[in-house]
Amino acid sequence: MERLLEAVTAVVCLVSPEKVRALAGAIRKIEAMKANVALSDVVGTAAAKSVIERLVEAWRATSIGSSELASMLLSASHAFENVSKQQSTELVWTGPTTPFVSARRTEQALLQVIGAAKQTLFVTSFVAYDVSTIVKALNDASTRGVTISMLLESSQDHGGSVSFDVIGKMRTLVPTAKLYAWRERAAPFADGRVHAKVAVADGAVSFITSANLTGHAMEQNMEAGVLIRGGHVPKTLDDHLRYLVDTNLVKLV
Repeated sequence: MERLLEAVTAVVCLVSPEKVRALAGAIRKIEAMKANVALSDVVGTAAAKSVIERLVEAWRATSIGSSELASMLLSASHAFENVSKQQSTELVWTGPTTPFVSARRTEQALLQVIGAAKQTLFVTSFVAYDVSTIVKALNDASTRGVTISMLLESSQDHGGSVSFDVIGKMRTLVPTAKLYAWRERAAPFADGRVHAKVAVADGAVSFITSANLTGHAMEQNMEAGVLIRGGHVPKTLDDHLRYLVDTNLVKLV
């Protein structure tokens, strides 16, 4: 049974709800002939055909009837579709790619988060420079009424570790942004740095990444991250960043 449950899960994760319904309908017509079924014709892609073939193989090893299997597929697909609406997670990658795995690029993901913002946007990064597309998107967001907050590492002249004034530069590039710094660092964070690289829009869409706001990070470095839509993670991240501000752990500069 465990093998069949895993096969059902694999199918509903890969096959659209419409195709799952068609598959369930085809299974209901099979009755006791499961030893000779060929259901992979319901779908078009090689990957989908493969998971359906594994489903049939697992089914043959059980006493589950066709109606029961069809109901399992429909129930699992319904649950998966509803969970997907609540939260989706997508791999983001910049750097060398392979033909076998597709992933959104870092710049695309960050632009998507900025573009999704309707009311608030909070971005953190260690450094920020040479990102004209991101700066334009931030200013466009400001123009449509989005409140932009940014937490950046301070320069060495202001108690930080960066050799130039990142915050001052960003103030010039995005004049409407609220800029924050982590300058009063109590133990055990006395030597800490703003190494978090995140962006969250309206507590609904978030991007967590290894990439700084730099041209190299957007185009040349090997960077990885996840783009999360819906669910509790974006809201929790947004709340945490706001509480850092509200409790004066990071301060407006």
